Amino acid sequence: MTTAHPVPSVPPSAASSLSARSSQSAVTLPDGAAPAIEVVALRKAYGSTVAVRDVSFAVGQGEIFGILGPNGAGKTTTVECLAGLRQADSGSVRILGLDPQSEPASVRELLGVQLQEAELNERMTVAEALRLYASFYEDPADTAELMDLLDLAPHRDQQFAKLSGGQKQRLSIALALVGNPQVAILDELTTGLDPQARRATWELVERVRDRGVTILLVTHFMDEAERLCDRLVVIDQGVVVAAGSPAELIESVDSTRVLRLRVEPHEEDGVLGVLGGLADVRAVTRAGREIEVTGTRRVLPAVVLALAERDVVPDVRTMTRSLEDVFVHVTGRTYDHTGATGPATTADRSDDDRSETEGAAR
Repeated sequence: MTTAHPVPSVPPSAASSLSARSSQSAVTLPDGAAPAIEVVALRKAYGSTVAVRDVSFAVGQGEIFGILGPNGAGKTTTVECLAGLRQADSGSVRILGLDPQSEPASVRELLGVQLQEAELNERMTVAEALRLYASFYEDPADTAELMDLLDLAPHRDQQFAKLSGGQKQRLSIALALVGNPQVAILDELTTGLDPQARRATWELVERVRDRGVTILLVTHFMDEAERLCDRLVVIDQGVVVAAGSPAELIESVDSTRVLRLRVEPHEEDGVLGVLGGLADVRAVTRAGREIEVTGTRRVLPAVVLALAERDVVPDVRTMTRSLEDVFVHVTGRTYDHTGATGPATTADRSDDDRSETEGAAR
């Protein structure tokens, strides 16, 4: 059993430094990319409650861009302003250069939206729903082609009420794409799905992006954002607290690498001595039958090469940081799979506490 301890408060200088870098990263497009979405100093309050506070970011055409954060962070309000469903108190939003409030008809032809709470008539079939939504657009997509793309063709005559959770989500994506949009907003796409359905949905999202559609992915799932997003903003309490690619954000928290090695028992003492003398190794400790090595980002090749020179071939596991570490770093809190926040704790590091990449050096 692991014992939880309070996490020390985040050093203000570290958090503010990351926040300052994030403000620039959020509005800086990838080289050569034209803007698909531009949000500048967006602010929206409900009475005395400020839901979104000076949020800014830019999405390049062809990106999967994420808005990541816990429940109540301001994600949905931001999306509703982008879709023209809510009027911002101040700031501006643009979809391919158009204002959703002053040019709603033009934006509707370019933007597809899948909202978290969307529901259809229970007796409507998949094919009927797609035909209905296609009738709203001047130049709709081929609905048969959409059903093939999203693996809905076998269910074309099935009623909405009888679809599985994964099938309903695939239909939601199809309805967001039926207008042939250049930009699609997907809001909490995999909430309530089992792991297999979630992964299948991720593959569909990548397939849609490969067709040239820019995707704004709104999610509270950190693994989903890390898997799918080219870049993202992390929003907490209505404020952008971090922005960049998943790799950049994780690297900004800590560039340390941790390896777990397993060697033959008679090799352990010699291996400990070899590893302790490597320049890229900062610490070597025993962890049961394994040896834990902490070092620089070059520690993996350094360790494997040094041991290979001594004819030692270890099993190696690379223990990696994740976006959860980023959120804890900038807020001092974490949140669970439901999106509910709570004070962060740090546990004795076990195999369940870190993401692992199995790397066989054998």
